[in-house]
Amino acid sequence: MDVVNLDQISFKPLLAEVKAAMINAINQDYFNPSSQHKRGEQAAEVLDAARRSVAGLINAAAAKEVVFTSGGTESVNHAIKGVAMANAEKGKHIVISNIEHNAVIRSVRRLKSMGFRVTSVSVDDKGRVNPRDIAEAITDETILVSIMHSNNETGTIQPIEEIGKITREKKIIFHTDAADSVGVVPIDVQKLGVDLLSFAANTFYGPPGVGGLYIRRGTRIYPLLDGGVQEHNKRAGTENLIGIIGMGAAAQVASARLDQWVAHCQGLKDKLLAELPDAIDEYIINTHPVHSLPNMVSISVQYIEGESVMLMLDDDDIAVSTRSACATGSLRASHVLISIGLSHADAQGTLVVSFGKDTTEDDITKFLTSLKEVVTTLRNISPLYNKVSNSTA
Repeated sequence: MDVVNLDQISFKPLLAEVKAAMINAINQDYFNPSSQHKRGEQAAEVLDAARRSVAGLINAAAAKEVVFTSGGTESVNHAIKGVAMANAEKGKHIVISNIEHNAVIRSVRRLKSMGFRVTSVSVDDKGRVNPRDIAEAITDETILVSIMHSNNETGTIQPIEEIGKITREKKIIFHTDAADSVGVVPIDVQKLGVDLLSFAANTFYGPPGVGGLYIRRGTRIYPLLDGGVQEHNKRAGTENLIGIIGMGAAAQVASARLDQWVAHCQGLKDKLLAELPDAIDEYIINTHPVHSLPNMVSISVQYIEGESVMLMLDDDDIAVSTRSACATGSLRASHVLISIGLSHADAQGTLVVSFGKDTTEDDITKFLTSLKEVVTTLRNISPLYNKVSNSTA
């Protein structure tokens, strides 16, 4: 039986066009794009074509503003550490939010051990940053603001354009982690006003292990990796040409079909939210009702553990997650959910349901039917639920 994949924030299947492009590239036996002979120049032309496609997806002013990386994590590390190292003489203060991805949190933690100071701004109960709080957090020593575009656990989208206006006015470098947004919703780096934007190919049905970092021309940043002069001297090391070709193909398809994908996913999201009350009660929706991705919903089911729900749904061949795949295995409650005001118990009862272009309405119906049975079973054996039910009877 096919698995109903409602964990597409973690895994999206490759597009047919991407598979074809990568297989063709493998059969071509491309040379190293840095080689000076004709075969190397041919490979460089293919690399540049992929860069133009990716740059077009985010509306970069020039293709060379896109640096190819090994994925979203490297792109985030490059942005934060690269800016910090290049601008340390101007100041050592960085502003982030309480709900950033671990790639951001651990990057600034490393910088703190090197003498940098970090201000982490709180969010509201739906996970949104107030731009005024960012403005107030900026000091004369601030060299970087890093606020994610959308959260990978709740799907809530931040007011990046408003924050960008603040950072431009104050002449502060602005980075956004858009690893879960590019190819999911329209992203225009000119409109957003960001100087750096991190993203990953697998978000828009490209290959995992390939990503990009948009670096606006004139942004002072050091390479994260030292070595050769690849990627316009921004990222040393021979490029993953096969993966980049796949990313370029995915970007082309995403550019053409994004509006269609957004409408499809939003319809599924609306169906899920409308029919959820008929399946279960006593739950919390952690996703912002307006400012959020169209392809995911975070649901905290009260009085039971989300991991138990996930495992029982898995027995019914339905894949969901309980939190970011990058944080799987941690016994601690999600820092994102605690930051929006959930109790530890409610945070532990959270499911992240995410879907994609191939998800059907029948998939949503199957999920809700199974969820109803699973929640009923677990609550019948939950001491906490029985205690609450008896106290209100």
